[in-house]
Amino acid sequence: MNKKQPYMNAGAAILFVIFGLLFFVLLIRYFSIQISGEVKGQPLAAKAEQKYIRKDVLPAARGVIYDKNGEVIAEDTASYKLVAILDKKMTTDPKNPKHVTDPSKTAKELAKYIDMDESEIYGILTKKGKFQVEFGKSGRDITQETKSKIEEEKLPGITFIRDSKRFYPNGVFASHVVGYADKVEQKDGNYKTIGKMGIEQSLNDQLTGKNGKINYESDFWGYILPDGKEKVTPAQNGDDVYLTIDQKIQTFLEDAMTKVEKEYKPKKIIAIVADPKTGDILAMGQRPSFDPKTKDGISQSWHNEAIETSYEPGSTMKIFTLAAAVQENVFNPNEYYQSGSYRVTDKDKPIHDHNGSGWGSITYLEGVQRSSNVAFAKIANEKLGFDRFREYLTKFGFDKPTGIELPNETSGKIQYTYPSEKITTAYGQGTAITAIQQIQAATAIANDGKMLKPHIIKSIVNHDTKETVEETSPEVVGTPISAETAAKVRDYLETVVTSPNGTGGRYKLDGYSVAGKTGTANIPGPGGYLKGVNSYMFSFLGMAPKDDPKLIVYVAVQQPDLQGEEAGQGAIPVSAIFNPVMQNSLHYLNIQPSEVEKASVNKVPDLAGKSVADAEKQLKDQEYDVILLGNGTKVTKQLPEAGTTILEGEKVILQTDGDLTAPDMTGWSLRDVMKVTNLSNLKLNSKGKGYVVQQSIKPKEPLIDGDYLIVELKTPEEQWNNQQTMAENESKTTEETEEKVKD
Repeated sequence: MNKKQPYMNAGAAILFVIFGLLFFVLLIRYFSIQISGEVKGQPLAAKAEQKYIRKDVLPAARGVIYDKNGEVIAEDTASYKLVAILDKKMTTDPKNPKHVTDPSKTAKELAKYIDMDESEIYGILTKKGKFQVEFGKSGRDITQETKSKIEEEKLPGITFIRDSKRFYPNGVFASHVVGYADKVEQKDGNYKTIGKMGIEQSLNDQLTGKNGKINYESDFWGYILPDGKEKVTPAQNGDDVYLTIDQKIQTFLEDAMTKVEKEYKPKKIIAIVADPKTGDILAMGQRPSFDPKTKDGISQSWHNEAIETSYEPGSTMKIFTLAAAVQENVFNPNEYYQSGSYRVTDKDKPIHDHNGSGWGSITYLEGVQRSSNVAFAKIANEKLGFDRFREYLTKFGFDKPTGIELPNETSGKIQYTYPSEKITTAYGQGTAITAIQQIQAATAIANDGKMLKPHIIKSIVNHDTKETVEETSPEVVGTPISAETAAKVRDYLETVVTSPNGTGGRYKLDGYSVAGKTGTANIPGPGGYLKGVNSYMFSFLGMAPKDDPKLIVYVAVQQPDLQGEEAGQGAIPVSAIFNPVMQNSLHYLNIQPSEVEKASVNKVPDLAGKSVADAEKQLKDQEYDVILLGNGTKVTKQLPEAGTTILEGEKVILQTDGDLTAPDMTGWSLRDVMKVTNLSNLKLNSKGKGYVVQQSIKPKEPLIDGDYLIVELKTPEEQWNNQQTMAENESKTTEETEEKVKD
C-alpha cells in the first residue's frame, strides 16, 4: 500500500493541474465574453434581443372618403386573415390541441367558407417544416360573420389575425370617380393597400398613412413580459378626403341611369351634375359601371367616360358657337337665311340640315330652335369668320384638359384644318371633346360669362388632428363672354325647350325654366359613321332656373334600344335621366319653383259686324294671335265667341264675308284647328298628338261646307327624328349617286 502512494500523489497532482488549467481557460473565456460581449464574432446582446425582443407593426388606417356633407363613401373596416398553425410544438395539452391535427377534415370544412378548393387547402395544410400557413387572397378580408361561422366548427390550429379592408357602403355609386383600392403583395411578402382608380388612385399618397411599430420584451411564446421594456412609434393615419359629390344628388343620378339602362339597354350612358357658381361636381356617373366592393362589372368599363373619353358632341356644341356670335354682336335672331344645305367652298361637299331639305327661309333664332346645321355653318363662316371662331374654341377651354382632380384626363381633339372641318366643328361633328370640357364651358353661360374650373375635391383633412390640409375654392379660368351675352344666350336656349319648333320640348320642367340644347352625334364605325335611327349619341346639356342657373346637367345616351314608335327618339331615354335628376336636385337644394306668371286673362269682345281692319287691330293690341278666314272686309263670325275668357296669345279665328280659304295650320294645336272646322262647318279627322305637320286641305284652297279636313300631328321629338331619318336617306342616296358617277 505504501509503495502505491507516490503514484497516487503524482496522478492527483496531474489531475489537479489539468482541472486547474481548464478552470483558468474558462475563467479567461468568461471574462473575455463579459468584456467583449461577443462569441465567435456574434454579439450576444443582439442574439438575445432577436430571441426575446419582438417587433410588431402598428398599421395605419387609410383615409376616409366623404361626400361634401360628411357622408362616408369609402373607409377601412375590420376584417380578418385566416391562419393555420402546423407546428406540433404549439400543443402542450393533447386534449386541447393548438395545431392542425386533421388536415383532411380541416380542408373539407374550410372549403365551405373560403373561395378555394378542398384539395388546394389540403395541400397548404400538409406543407412540411412550416410553423404556420396562410391561404393567399382567399384567406384575406374575412368578414366577422364568416369568422364566427368558421370558429363554430372548432377546428384545431385555425386562428385569425385582425386586419382591415376597404369598404364602400353605397355599392354602385360614382364608382369611376371614387375608384377602388386593393391589397397588393410587396417584395417582402406583406400586403399594402393601393388605389387603383379614381380618387383612390389620384390621392393614394394622401390617403395612405405611415405604419408605426412596437418593440417589446417577450417570453418564448411571444407574450409581453411583466415590467418588460416597450418602445412604441405611433402610426400616422392617412388624410381624409371630402369630395364635392353630394350623396343625395348622386343617388338621384344613379337611380335614373339604372332605370334607363334596364329599359333601353344603351351601349353607354354619361352624366354629370355641376354647380355653375363654384365649379363643384355634385354628381358624376356612367353605365356600364361596377361595384367597388365586389368588382362586379369592372371588366366592362375601366375608364371614367366623362374624363378619359373624347367624342363628337353633336349639337350641344352649338351652344358655344352661338355664344361666340352673340358676344361678337353678329347674331341677329330675326335675320332670315335659307336652310337646307350649305357649301362652304366649290370643292367641298354640301352639308345638310338634319332633315335633309331644311325648312325654307327661316330666322336664325328658329334655326337655333330647330338645331339647323346650316345656320351654325353660316354663323361660323360668314358671321364670325373661321379665325375668330377658332379663338373662341380656345377661350371656352376645348384645347386642353380641365385639370379636374381625377387621373388620366384626356383633352379634346379639334379638327380645324380644312374649311369643311371648320364648319362641322361649329355644329359638333368631326371635332371630339370630353363631357367634362362641355361642363366647364357651360359654366360661362350659366355664371354670367365667368368660366369655372371643375373640381371634385372639396378638402383634404388630417385624420387625427382634423386640421384642413388642403381646400379648394372656386377658380375662374376664363371669361370668354360677358354677363350680357350669357343672359341672351340663355334666353335663346330657353326657346329650344319652349318653342313648338324646338327640339327640346321633352325637357320642360314644372315650375322651373330650362335653357339648354339637344345633341345627336354621329358615331364613327368601320368605313364611316354608323347607320340606323338609333345609332347615335343622344344628349342634352341644360341649366336651370334659366335666369339664375343653380345647376348644370349633362346627359348622353349612346345607341339606346328604341323600338316601334320610339325608334330614333333619343330624347326619350335622355330626358328620363335629365328631368328627374334636375327637378329632384332643385327641390333638394330648396330652389323654390318660380312663381308662374299669370298670363293676362281677357274676355273676347264682340267683333261681329266690325271691319276686318278694326277687329284685327283691336285683337293685336291685346296681343292675341289673329287668323282670318276668307278675304272679306267685314267680320261675320268668331271663335272663341264674344265674352269668352281666353289667355293672352291664344288664337282668335275671325270669319269674314268673303270666300273662305284654308289657313296654313302647320304648328297649330288641335284646339285651334277645331276652331276653323267649327266656323267653316268642316268634318275633322286627326291623327297623332302634338302639333300639325300635314293638312289635307292645302293653304289658300277653298273651304267647302261639309268637306273633311284631315290633319296629322306630331310631337316636336317625332318631327325631329323623322327629319333625321330623311337626312340619312338623302345622304345615302347622294353617296350612291356619286359612286355611280365615279363608276
